[in-house]
Amino acid sequence: MTTRHIIDETAVEQALKQGKTADAAQIREILAKASEMKGLNLGDVAALTTISDPELLGQLFDTAKQVKETIYGRRLVVFAPLYISNLCKNECLYCAFRAKNTDITRRALTQDEIADEVKTLEEQGHKRVLLVAGESYPKQGFQYVLDSIATVYGTTVGNGEIRRVNVNVAPLTLDEFKQLKAAQIGTYQIFQETYNRNTYSKVHVGGQKADYDWRITAIDRAMEAGIDDVGIGVLFGLCDWRFETLALMQHINYLEDKFDVGPHTISVPRLEPATGSDMSTHPPKPVSDIDFRKLVAILRLAVPYTGIIMSTRETPKMRTETFALGVSQISAGSRTNPGGYAEGEDVIDEAQFSLGDHRPLDEVIGDVANLGYIPSFCTGCYRLGRTGQDFMDMAKPGLIKEHCDPNALSTFLEYLLDYGSDATRQAGEKLIQTVLGEMSESVRQRSETMLSKVREGRRDVFC
Repeated sequence: MTTRHIIDETAVEQALKQGKTADAAQIREILAKASEMKGLNLGDVAALTTISDPELLGQLFDTAKQVKETIYGRRLVVFAPLYISNLCKNECLYCAFRAKNTDITRRALTQDEIADEVKTLEEQGHKRVLLVAGESYPKQGFQYVLDSIATVYGTTVGNGEIRRVNVNVAPLTLDEFKQLKAAQIGTYQIFQETYNRNTYSKVHVGGQKADYDWRITAIDRAMEAGIDDVGIGVLFGLCDWRFETLALMQHINYLEDKFDVGPHTISVPRLEPATGSDMSTHPPKPVSDIDFRKLVAILRLAVPYTGIIMSTRETPKMRTETFALGVSQISAGSRTNPGGYAEGEDVIDEAQFSLGDHRPLDEVIGDVANLGYIPSFCTGCYRLGRTGQDFMDMAKPGLIKEHCDPNALSTFLEYLLDYGSDATRQAGEKLIQTVLGEMSESVRQRSETMLSKVREGRRDVFC
């Protein structure tokens, strides 16, 4: 099977070449078009990648901020990655989990150990997790993943519960994806890492992951199996970020053409140091901080209704700077080694990569609130069936905010009352009152009703 109809590298290169000819007037026209929140085409995106003039760069960032605030308001969805295993059969030169790396200690958590991880996360206040596993499993095979999902959902402590499990695991068969759907996951997430075939073959030198076509069609099989919330991404630093951004757009366009809906989220990790990998320390195509901010802003304008995820790979400063440019979801208090939460440390010789943001969850929540953003732990859309095309049908006319804003405040208040420190609670209560004052009357009344229920002891209040 060939997948060259999904990513047309010649078209990408031609668009990038043509984009270099765009002048300031054309750039401003594209930004004006982007402000209408109807998305951008390949040529538009290529032109925006060429911006270097400080004035035009400022206009790019301002437009991205405007679009982000119009669609998402002040919400920032918060989650934690849950690494259950670092076993892997692939040989990816940038990753600490690669099969031949003898510098890390291999570990697959038992179900009891996974439950301990979940309890620790719940005691911190988390309600959403992204379950991550290396691309190899213990003797149970894929059933290990299904059992782990059941353990996460079945483990509670006090008011704590994980309400939605998103999953990042190796590409599956259609039947396995159906089993994953039956396990009631939220989003299935997988990164192509790099869309450039030549680069892909150079950095994936062993294991099934070396098969470019099998990996890029994983999203097709997931959606054919009924998983309508999918997440894609690029590991920036392996190939030129401009190429990757346009290829990412091609993948999105392909999914929209085939399934009438694109990805729910895009992740934008940059290559970070990893034990046993020289490539991760010296990226082939490093992405500067200014280019990183540019690509986040461009993606927000290109696919305005798609969530953008920022991980703890980045420093607190970079994370904060990208909130205004388009980021809508963040991980917080992360550990990338199996057992890292319950054991209270990020063990380097078991972790996938180095973290840039080591702050605990409460500190992140407090800082986010002080910046004027609403930390949201909401999972209401998943459980009410507002996913895939149904979500987009409500998001594009702006109707989803009537649910998202009240749900964000409700889950934020839950966190403040059950887990927040005094300083975070004070900042959060002040923010809640500010946000209520800016809402329309009908949305404010709904929010106040929900908040009253939470203050009275109700939990998991959503609309």
